[in-house]
Amino acid sequence: MQLDKVVNYHKALADPTRIKILILIADGELNGQILAEKLSVTPATITHHTTKLREASLINERRDKNTIYFSLNHYFIKNNASATEDLIYRKANSKGDMDILRDDQKRMIDSVIKNFFTSDGKLKSLPVQLKKKLIVLEHLVSQLDKGRKYSEKEINDFIKNFHDDFATIRREFIMHQFMFRDNQIYELNPQEMWARWEVLS
Repeated sequence: MQLDKVVNYHKALADPTRIKILILIADGELNGQILAEKLSVTPATITHHTTKLREASLINERRDKNTIYFSLNHYFIKNNASATEDLIYRKANSKGDMDILRDDQKRMIDSVIKNFFTSDGKLKSLPVQLKKKLIVLEHLVSQLDKGRKYSEKEINDFIKNFHDDFATIRREFIMHQFMFRDNQIYELNPQEMWARWEVLS
């Protein structure tokens, strides 16, 4: 299990300035200059810490001309807290990375796969609803090899087997923590880190 990726997430939180940044932008997006003024630090310091937070998917960035605005990635913060708890408390005798799905969850998966994939396995479209989108993404990444490192071209080619818009789907893999990217090399995250559609209403 790639525990280092779980640890890296929590390392991003292990700094008082980063926690303060998260608290400040919890009420709405702010730019780096305002954050620097509120925290009495230099803009360079804000850049350093927001880079760490962005790499851990704790914040989002939006550029407006020459100004970058930061906002919380609410979903991932809450999801990863649950994933960490599940990782710590999971049953010692579990034989796999996923528990046996309840019947209603299995029916949900079957329904989404039937509606969004053709009979020959091609993806018709990426669902707009987050819950269904996560099911589709999980279905796709489950066909990748655990522990294998993929080049960006290999991931693109894999996605093109299912849908032409490989760039969007590749970003979704990263955004929802199905995959980890480092210097254009992609690798599956531990399933405990994957965005969990089961917790969504």
